[in-house]
Formats: sequence, C-alpha cells, structure tokens
Amino acid sequence: MNKTLKFTLLLSVLFLNLCVGQKNNISITAALNSETNKLEVYQETLYYNTSNNSLNSIYFHNWANAYKDKNTPLAIRFEEKNSKSFHFTKEKNRGYSEIKSININNKLASWESTKENPDILKLILNQPLQPNDSVKITATYTVKIPKDKFTRYGVNNYEYNLRYWYLAPAILEKNWKTFSNLDLDDLYIDFCDYDITLNIPKEYTVNSDLLFTVKEDKFTNEYRLLGSNRPDVEVNITQLNEFSSYNSTPVAITTNLNSEKLNLVVKTNILTRELSFIESYLGKFPHKKLLINKISYESDPVYGLNQLPSFLEPFSDIFEWDIKMFKVLVRKYLENKFLFNQRDDIWLIDGLQTYLMMQYVEKFYPEVKALGNISKFWGVKKYNLAKINYNAKYDFVYQFASRKNLDQPLTTPADSLSNFNKKIANKYKAGLGLRYLDSYLGEATIKNAIVDFSNQNSSKKVESKAIFNYINTTKDLEWFKIGYLQTNKKPDYTIKKVEKTDDSLKVIVENKRSFTTPIKLYGLKDNNIKYQKWLSEIDTSATITIAKNGFDKLSLNYNSLLPEYNLRNNWKNVDKKLVTRPIQFRFLKDLENPYYNQLFYKPVFGYNYYNGIILGMTFSNQTYLNKSINFKITPSYGTKSNSFSGSYSLRYEYLPENGKVNKILVGVAGGHYDYAEGLPYNQIVPYAALEFRKKNYRDISSNIISTSFTFVDKTPSLTETQDIETLKYNVFNIGYGFAKPNIIKDLRFSTGLEISDKFSKISLNAHYRTLTNTNTQFDFRLFAGAFLSNNTNTDFFSFALDRPTDYLFRYDYLGRSETSGFLSQQIIISEGGFKSKLPVAYANQWLTSINTSIGLWRWIEVYNDTALVKNKYEKVYFAYENGVRLNFVQDILEVYFPVYSNLGWEITQPNYASKIRFVLVLKPKKIFNFLKRGFY
Repeated sequence: MNKTLKFTLLLSVLFLNLCVGQKNNISITAALNSETNKLEVYQETLYYNTSNNSLNSIYFHNWANAYKDKNTPLAIRFEEKNSKSFHFTKEKNRGYSEIKSININNKLASWESTKENPDILKLILNQPLQPNDSVKITATYTVKIPKDKFTRYGVNNYEYNLRYWYLAPAILEKNWKTFSNLDLDDLYIDFCDYDITLNIPKEYTVNSDLLFTVKEDKFTNEYRLLGSNRPDVEVNITQLNEFSSYNSTPVAITTNLNSEKLNLVVKTNILTRELSFIESYLGKFPHKKLLINKISYESDPVYGLNQLPSFLEPFSDIFEWDIKMFKVLVRKYLENKFLFNQRDDIWLIDGLQTYLMMQYVEKFYPEVKALGNISKFWGVKKYNLAKINYNAKYDFVYQFASRKNLDQPLTTPADSLSNFNKKIANKYKAGLGLRYLDSYLGEATIKNAIVDFSNQNSSKKVESKAIFNYINTTKDLEWFKIGYLQTNKKPDYTIKKVEKTDDSLKVIVENKRSFTTPIKLYGLKDNNIKYQKWLSEIDTSATITIAKNGFDKLSLNYNSLLPEYNLRNNWKNVDKKLVTRPIQFRFLKDLENPYYNQLFYKPVFGYNYYNGIILGMTFSNQTYLNKSINFKITPSYGTKSNSFSGSYSLRYEYLPENGKVNKILVGVAGGHYDYAEGLPYNQIVPYAALEFRKKNYRDISSNIISTSFTFVDKTPSLTETQDIETLKYNVFNIGYGFAKPNIIKDLRFSTGLEISDKFSKISLNAHYRTLTNTNTQFDFRLFAGAFLSNNTNTDFFSFALDRPTDYLFRYDYLGRSETSGFLSQQIIISEGGFKSKLPVAYANQWLTSINTSIGLWRWIEVYNDTALVKNKYEKVYFAYENGVRLNFVQDILEVYFPVYSNLGWEITQPNYASKIRFVLVLKPKKIFNFLKRGFY
C-alpha cells in the first residue's frame, strides 16, 4: 500500500471518529446579583450539525423565559393543576430571560420567539450550516430568577436552585424537537461538554455534580465547573449549605436529602449498596460524581411513605431513607446514562425506575408490608391491606386507576397525561409490565435484556422500543408491544367452569375483555402451589385438560403478577360447595379478597333539625377499588326524634373502554327521614346517567345526561292543613349538565325537564365565575324557568325566588321545613338565588333571575341580584337586592348580609340578624371533591 493511500485512509478514520464524537460544547460565564436575583450571562455554544441536511436556523430552549407572565404554557399548566399562585403573584416573583445580543461566528445574528411559546428561541443563521460543520454562537443575556414556590426551582430566602436556566440547543431529528417548559423536568437536550464560570457573592457556596475549582476574591467567589458528556446542568447556590458528601463507590454522592437519625457510615454503606444494585442492571455510571437535590425527590416522591402518619413511625429510618434515595438515584442514573425524549417517549424510563424499585425491595426488604409497622397494630393486622407486601401497592394503585377509567396508554406523551397518571399510575403500570414480562419469559431474560440495552446505549440517544431488540425469546410479544403499551385495554380472565373426569380436570378459561395476554393457571392444595402452566392466545375461551393431582382449588394469576382488571373471578373450587364464598365482615374498608363475599360496615353521623344527631351504620360491598355493582344500606337512629331512619342504594356502573361514552350508571336510591317535626317521608329514586368522554385526560370539563323518577310519600301532619299534592307525588326528570371548573374561569351550565301528573316545567341554569387580573372575583349566574303546564293548588312545586322547597329532596337542608329561626336562614343557591325574603317568593308561571357578585378584598364581595317573577293572573314582579357576601369557601361556606332590596334599606330594619343568610355544607364527600380538583 503506498504512502498516499495510507495517509488518505488515516485522514478518513480520523474524520469518522470526529464525526461520531461530535458533541455540542457550552461555555458560560455568569455573575449572580443576589439583590436583584439576576444572572448576567455570557454564553458560547459550539453547535455541530449532525444531520444530513444543511440548516438555515437553529432552535434553542429558553426555559427561563417560561416564567415571564401569566400567558405562557407554563402558566397555563399551573392553572390546569388547580393552582392560581403563579397567575396572581407579584411581578417581582416571576422570572424571565432578556436576550441582549446573539452573534454567529462573531457576526450579529437575528432571532425570534412566538407569543405562544416565549421559551423557545429560533436563531436565524447568517449562512447555511452544512452537515458535519460547526458554528460558534455567542449570546449575552440576563436571567431573572423566579421564586421557587412555583416549581421548586428558583430562589428562596437563602438559596438558589437552578435548572433549565441557560440557552439549551434543541435536538434535530426529522424535525426540531422543541418543547415548552411545563414543569415536567424533561428538557430534551443532547449530551454536551460544559465549562461554566460562576461569580457569586462571597457568603454563598456552590453545589453541583460537575467538577469545580474555586478562586476566592474579596467580595466574590469564582467557581469554575467542568463536565463532559452531560445532560442538563443543575446548580445549587446557598448560604446555608445543607448538602453532605458521601464517599460511596463507585460514584460519590452529594445530597441534601438527609436523615438526621442515620450516621455517615450507615448512609454511605446504603448508597454503596444501592449503586451496586443499580450497576448490576444498568452498568457503570458514566461519571464519578452525582448531585441529588431533595427537589428531585419532592417532585417525584415515594407515594405510600408520605401518605401514612409519620408520628406512628410506620417504617424504619433505614428503610425510609433507603427507598427515598434509591428512587431518586435510579432516576438520576437513567437520565445521565441515556438520552430519552421524555416528553414523547417516557414509558421505559418510568418502567425501569419502578421495576428496579420493586426488585430492590424484594431483595433487601421482602418482609416489609405496605402499611409498614402499622400492619402489626391490634385491629389492623387482620385486614388484607395490612397483610400485603410493600410491592403490592403498585398493583393496587394501577387497579384503582383502571377501575375508574382513569388510565392512559403508556405511549401517551407526558404533557397529555393527567397529573395522577404522570406522577403515579403510568409509572406503576410500566413497572408492572416489565415485571410481568420477567415472570412470563423467565430465566432472567428481562434482566439480561436491560443489561445488554444499557451496555450498548450508554451515553446515546435511544428510544424505548429499542429494549425489545435485546429480549432474547421466541415467544410472541405483540400483545405487550401493542395492547399493553399503546392502549388502555385491561386484561381480565376467569375460570368459567371445572369438569371432573376419572383422572383429569377440564378447565374452561374465558377471556372477558378484548385484550389477549398470557395468563398462568395454578393448581392449589391448602393454598400451596402444586401445579402451574402458562396459557396463551385465549381470545374468547379455551378448555384445558390437566391431571387431577389432588387439587382442591384452581386459580389464574395467583400471585397477581398480571395487572388484571378483576381478581375476584380468578378461581374455582374443584369440588362444588354449597357456599363457595363465605361472608367476611370488615370494619370500614379493605382490599378485595377474592375468596370471600366481603361486607363492610362503618358508623356514620349526620344531622337535621327534626331527627337530631343521626347515628347510623352503613353496610356495603364497596372496597377501595371500584366495582361494577355496588350496594349500600344505612340503618340509622335519630336522637331527637327517637325514631329509626335510613337510606339505601344499588348501582350498576359500566365503563366503556372506547367511544364517546365514558361511564353509564343505572341504579336506585331511597331514604326515610323526617321532613318536619315528627313527620317522616319515604323516597325512592330509580335513575340513570350517561357521562361523555373528555377530549383528553387533562380536560377538567364534564358532560352528563341524567334521568330519574322520584317517588315521594310524606306522612301528613295532624295539626296543620296540607294539600294532598304535597304529600304523595311522582316526578320524572331528564337533564343535561356541563361543567368546566377552571381555577380562573369556572363555567357551569345545566338544563332540565320535569314532568308530573299536575305540572311540567323546563329550566336553565348558567353560572360563570372568573378571577380578573387583579385577583378580583366576578360571579355571574342566570336562571330561567317556565311551566309548560301547571294544575297545582299550592306553591310547593313553584319556582322559588329565595328558598326552594326541594320537593325532590336533593339539597342538604338542615331544617327544610323551617320558616323562622336560624335554620330558616340557610340558603341553597338555586332557582332564583335571592337572599332577601321578598313578598313575592314564588313563581307558578315563569321566573328569570340574574345573580352577580364582585370581590372587594379577599373573601369579601358585594352581590347584586335582579329577577322577573310571573304568577298567573298577576303582573310581572320586578325583584332586586344587593348586599355583602363573605365567600369563605365557594359553595361550601358563605354568609350573606342583605343591604338594600324591594323592602328598602334592610340593614336599618328591626331584627336584622334574622335576615342574614348562610351556605353551609357538612357532607365530607362534597368537601373532598372540592379539595381533589385537578389531581385526576
């Protein structure tokens, strides 16, 4: 080979190595002004075009600018999560990125960003950038650091936690992958080499997972941070340094996720054990040092630890710190080891994190229960919830989501997941799926696949689907790749029938849903496994013949490894028994036990003026997980009336997996209580409802069509004259309701038709509440109702101006028949919605009213109401009123003080205290629904 050819080959090899090894280089010099909370930044970015096309522009993520105002995608995201703190915060608490100049190869360049996406910057190149060429981009800009109360990143009284604070070049695939900051911690940036110089006030200290040196000056310290082949850079600048460093091997850990009850040696040993375990799956960590800020844990905590009361000390200090640190360490390990597009392709990184947590607990803490030490308490330890191991919580939470039709496909982009699925349910489903594959494939197939995947893709950009290239099996996995990952279909198998022959058993296994997965059949004797076999490709049903072998019970999915929709139908006794499922009584609630018919009982308390304090006991079949058929019976006793009362309900719930309908309800409910002193009533209400599916799972709106037939039979009074039409009547109702309870703009609309033998009427109710830019609440409500026919003799069924009679018994009146006294002042904002008691209180022909209120300061508002009231043979009555509203908790606790109305200046009239009205709801369920808004 001649010298020229050798030289040419050498150049070619060097060129290829350079191309393969091309990484963007980011050099930053930044100075912190702790008085203004600003960073003055000079940044040099050496950007390589690794694509096959020439580029005319380059995109950067400018996520610091996501905090600039209340109209950014991040601000809108906060509203979706039912938080208004950012929307109404002071300008000084927000942040921004102000770009002063950008140069390309020392020539002034232009850039642009849109109003809709101010945190994405498009840089216009002076000339096309050819493949494999690089360009030097220099930018001078100011970053105003926001308060950390919004995303935990930012500034507080003594420290700065910085993440996503610099201009980060976007990744070009087929198209530019640009994503706005949505508080998901998922910046998609390629591995880069970093050289960062930070000039900070002398009283501050820097913590980072980059290697750094310090140069001290009289007033400032200059930190130089160096890192190679890193994803985004996280920096902590603090006056009170709470970080501790551990000489764990093979990676040194610096963290402020500390435990004062454990000493340095114990924590170092735990970290070394964790790293060794993770390394056995994911291979060597690409760096020598790792920073773990407690913010990372607080953003993704171990659910189950923070929900149990800490004063009971449910878990040991070692377990609690170990499992917290392990979870965040696995995540950091994965994010530094591989480059995933966590916005569009999150399932594998979520799955690996959860799967490794389950494997770690199974190896080192197999004895730990889901409730920890609480499971040993007297009165608790007999419950199924107390008996399950810690890892069983993953199955339970996923089933909770799937039984409520809340689950989403694992391939759903992260920004389209509901808060509940993003934080919990989808992570668990992904981990459970890997665990099930592990069981199905056996022989450490999944672990070997993870190891090979990690070794081959370390420090590379990779897609989740690539994991299947490393699974060495001849078994068909399409059911997992398509059904389990790309849909929210739920597997559900049952043993329909067992037939005995002389020497064998014929087992008929039925697939109850449109999702075919492998399922394992077990033969049990005294709950010991004597036989097991994998069954596959059961689309509808299959008959399996097995030897008898002395089984007394057959079970599918005995160890609950498959996240199945229903576990109650998974077993059959070999010998038929008169009672296959004995009744099991449980106080309060418990997990499902498939071998029993569970009946739960719990004391309940209520109050109304006529029954007094209502002491009752509810009996139901409702576990922590939704069931298709639910019943509840509540016998009770009134301490004032000295009489028995109660309620009951029976409901069937159907949840279609696809289509426009999300839920169908059919049921019947009823009750027996007193409606006046010594006067009980009986009520029976068969009903049906259809709830439409939302456009997406982050949509907080609801659309429901409902119908009911209310039968009421009231005991007549012996002392007062009552019209027979008010004592026994039937009313058919059909209605439609829409609600979109956004934290800033709340819109609700409903309309209904009622038909009885003596009347028919229609009504419309629209309610709009908004918060202005100054956090002033404006409330607008419109009601319009008209009788289509009315042959009644009283106003009992008429539209009420201020206090509906509630003939359908839907409202939570404490004293529904009271016409004077404190309880008569309770108001339900319905129909006319007036607060003053005016001379014309009812409308037997039509009624239109407008209720408005506007905030003055915090919960103090002024209300103004007007109405037109039309009764037969009478002129239209124009009603008006105004007053002061104390809106402590909307629709839960409010107080109204009338000022002026048709009655004149009410505030100056005698007995003014009797004119004050109040809204008061004591039902825990309604209060809970108010608090949980935005989570699901």
